Amino acid sequence: MSTEDKIKATAKNLEGKAQGFLGEMTGDTEMQAEGKAKQVEASAMHMAENVKDKAKDVLDAIKDKLD
Repeated sequence: MSTEDKIKATAKNLEGKAQGFLGEMTGDTEMQAEGKAKQVEASAMHMAENVKDKAKDVLDAIKDKLD
């Protein structure tokens, strides 16, 4: 996972947590839902980057075996 993508995903997660918390404190269910959606998006971003990392590791291992 690139550092930049990791930072973006983490920032999105923190933004979602803050928005969800603020929604809970104010009783704004729409804001709570938007915060949760941002957290889910951040989780998906992390998973996508992890898949990329694993694929790169597999390709590197195959390349090493061929060399």
